[in-house]
Amino acid sequence: MYNGLKTRVIPTLLWKDVGVVKGKGFDSWRRVGSVIPAVRVYNTRQVDELILVDIEASKNGDQPDFETIKDFSNECFFPFTVGGGIQSTEHIKKMLRAGADKVSINTGAVSNPQLISDGARLFGAQCIVVSIDVKKVGNDYHVFTHSGTKDSGRTPEAWAVQAESRGAGEILLTSIPHDGEMNGYDIDLIKKVSAAVTIPVIASGGAGNYEDMYQAISEGGATAVAAASIFHFTEQTPLEAKEYLAAKGIPTRKRFTLAT
Repeated sequence: MYNGLKTRVIPTLLWKDVGVVKGKGFDSWRRVGSVIPAVRVYNTRQVDELILVDIEASKNGDQPDFETIKDFSNECFFPFTVGGGIQSTEHIKKMLRAGADKVSINTGAVSNPQLISDGARLFGAQCIVVSIDVKKVGNDYHVFTHSGTKDSGRTPEAWAVQAESRGAGEILLTSIPHDGEMNGYDIDLIKKVSAAVTIPVIASGGAGNYEDMYQAISEGGATAVAAASIFHFTEQTPLEAKEYLAAKGIPTRKRFTLAT
């Protein structure tokens, strides 16, 4: 379990055909806006980081759209993690050159675990986030790839341990059944993975309110919380989330003010 000092609240944007989309359980996608306006809003809301995931690239076997990512990154005034379609160290290099601070890798890492090792060696562990999407098969948790469509047969704990041993800097852990439901994170899943590794674990999938975030941290052992629907469909904000967590004794990052 990671024992860092500050907890991050990280909005997530799911990107398909330039637009921001949202669904439930990695399905039934509907457009909810555009990427650049969303990024500009988050610039004013004192977010700690932003995660952007191209939900189609890996499923379709496409490489990342580096030029569009560059356009997005030019609008970001905070750390920016990008995932979707990353299959090689050349992709990682191009993504970082396009303005991403970190890359999130799921399908490419499962298909070729050496990509984690090579990425960490060439660019630093701090740049490599291994994304682990999970749902149950019978009574057991399994890791899924290709936007939740293919069962890898791996357990999330074992895969997280391997990812850490290969140099991953963080784990982005998403419960597929909880995604978009806004009924709370999968605390048991978070507990299992957080207890298995020493690197930060970002909990994702299911946040409906600030208390859900608190539970993911205090009970699940997550180091950070990522969320999308709560910020798209309610009046709740990342700044209020940090204030709520701080009031409950969870250290969060300090506010900052953008220069005008």
